[in-house]
Amino acid sequence: MSDALDALVALLGLEELEENLFRGASQDLGLPQLFGGQVLGQALSAATHTVDPTRRAHSLHGYFLRPGDPHRPVVYQVDAVRDGGSFTTRRVTAIQKGRPIFFCSASFHGEETSLEHQTAMPDVALPEDLSDAAEARLERFPGHPIEFLHLGDEAEPGQPARKRLWFRLTGELPDDPALHRYLLAYSSDFNLLTTALVPHGVTFRDPRLQIASLDHALWFHRDVRIDEWLLYDMDSPWAGGARGFARGSLYDRQGRLVASTAQEGLTRMRE
Repeated sequence: MSDALDALVALLGLEELEENLFRGASQDLGLPQLFGGQVLGQALSAATHTVDPTRRAHSLHGYFLRPGDPHRPVVYQVDAVRDGGSFTTRRVTAIQKGRPIFFCSASFHGEETSLEHQTAMPDVALPEDLSDAAEARLERFPGHPIEFLHLGDEAEPGQPARKRLWFRLTGELPDDPALHRYLLAYSSDFNLLTTALVPHGVTFRDPRLQIASLDHALWFHRDVRIDEWLLYDMDSPWAGGARGFARGSLYDRQGRLVASTAQEGLTRMRE
């Protein structure tokens, strides 16, 4: 793994302080507060450490309560709500300075076969056909292993409230389905809420904008590799009352729907 990817994996690894109690380091991405994806990934990591490894996370629902401090560690307290015959449920509270900044419920399920269907992946070009094309914008963060290929989603007034992009973590990860789930939870917070800004011609860095995630839901439909390109297809069916709502579907290169997301957040415009 690259140094940047190795550091991200270590960030989600956590230190076990006591039974059902974990501590995670924090990462400063230059945002006004702690990046929500870090808390999502670490909370799922904490929950998974308390669950039978034959069961894998299939859903996570969380609320962001307070802005986190990117310069302080986060403590995760896990409540073993239920260990059933088919499903395992955990509740996780993230704590900084003695106060909860986030809590979530996570559900785990053993492998079963039954009815299957999915929506088809949008008809878009594969990443290798876009990397040098004018309609795709490559975005990287210095010292970070994630990269995005944006498919013409620049914010312009009157545009549909939609974003489509390919993304991946650069480097090679071990074949650990749980680790790829943590990293997908981490990555799923990038770009989702800002889909609600597109039709208004507002960008994330607009000084009038106050933006923050309020909640986040994530469903894992199958095992996924986050070190291979994934298509993130996002839309925002509604915004109002200083809040925006967005949802997303994630597909692998083979067109399989691997996960779905939904998020509501603060999108307040200040004069």
